[in-house]
Amino acid sequence: MGKTKLTKLEKYWVWYDVGNSAFTLLVATILPIYFNYLAEQGGLSEADAMAYWGYAISVSTLIVAVIGPVFGTIADTDGYKKPIFTICMMTGVIGCAALSLPVPWIVFLAVFVIARVGYASSLVFYDSMLSDVTEPERMDQVSSHGYAWGYIGSCIPFVISLLFVLGNETIGISMSAAMAIAFFLNAGWWFCVTIPLLRSYRQRHGVKKQEHVVRESFARLARVFKDIRGHKQILLFLLAFFFYIDGVYTIIDMATVYGSAIGLDTAGLLLALLVTQIVAFPFALLFGWAAKRYRNTALIKLCIFCYFLIALFAIQLDKQWEFWFLAVCVGMFQGGIQALSRSYFAKIIPPEKSGEFFGIFDICGKGAAFLGTALVGLMTQLTQNPSSGVGMLAILFAVGFFFFGRAEKAVPDTLHSI
Repeated sequence: MGKTKLTKLEKYWVWYDVGNSAFTLLVATILPIYFNYLAEQGGLSEADAMAYWGYAISVSTLIVAVIGPVFGTIADTDGYKKPIFTICMMTGVIGCAALSLPVPWIVFLAVFVIARVGYASSLVFYDSMLSDVTEPERMDQVSSHGYAWGYIGSCIPFVISLLFVLGNETIGISMSAAMAIAFFLNAGWWFCVTIPLLRSYRQRHGVKKQEHVVRESFARLARVFKDIRGHKQILLFLLAFFFYIDGVYTIIDMATVYGSAIGLDTAGLLLALLVTQIVAFPFALLFGWAAKRYRNTALIKLCIFCYFLIALFAIQLDKQWEFWFLAVCVGMFQGGIQALSRSYFAKIIPPEKSGEFFGIFDICGKGAAFLGTALVGLMTQLTQNPSSGVGMLAILFAVGFFFFGRAEKAVPDTLHSI
């Protein structure tokens, strides 16, 4: 029987999820509400504020979609992954702290885009580290632990931030000062819990350094795109992942600003999303446990189908209790679909090309989120009705489910155990 406890290096890898998830939770909860506050001061309507927030997310994901595969390919060169990861991580951390600056809403959005590009880019290399820090048979477990502890760990800086933001008048400080504390707190948390990984990580898989690293990386990237066409199961999975994870990330990115736009209580929204994190913790671990007993692919299909039902329910959402119910449902499946998709992909790709493939994975994952957020933003602005774009998310999950079924059938017999 294989060991169940995480090794020291696996724990340090998991801790980065704890660190960057603080920024994720901040972006999904407090940040959109603060942006609405800045936008209102700048004379924007609620619908326009929601639309511009969606556009900012779309721009940042498009940038990562372009640079992710290129940097990922360069990072596969021996000794390059950790320094490039560090640069991206620090861009996100410094950008998060810089959001505290007293600037107009348009400048705030520009700084947010830079911070989010750093954050999302770091995840390309972080995800690809999975094959360096653990073995294939432990990937489901380790990946699930990453998301699980990320959810619960991020609650610590979030709750402290919430105390300052919601209680700023009681404490006797302005909203801007409270938000500045929140930004610095989350940036510091993110940086500090990353230090053990930076000290301990060593790149195990990679290619030998070439004389012209960048030129050779572009050549390897071209070969990867060509190779993917010969691996039907990888191609179909990436296509499925593009659609269903787009829906997942759109829900994460737009939940608070959507609830705020339809007039739900701000404090209630934030507390409901805190419940999402708490619920996601045990369920992410549960899916990691279930992956030892059931096929990974069956569990992913279950998550996609449940998200399809969640999207349908969200179309008619207009009450606070419905948002709370939705928050619990999202928490049940959010960690499972992310963790199992990441570990499934890590198993079906060559480990020495993990940076290259995870760069493409990021295009189809975090980079794909521009589609959902842009659609929600565009439909909201065109109709001035925040609920009008939500129905598109159900279609994304349905299409993703279809292609994932095709991908599952294309898996070679040697990989059917996953």
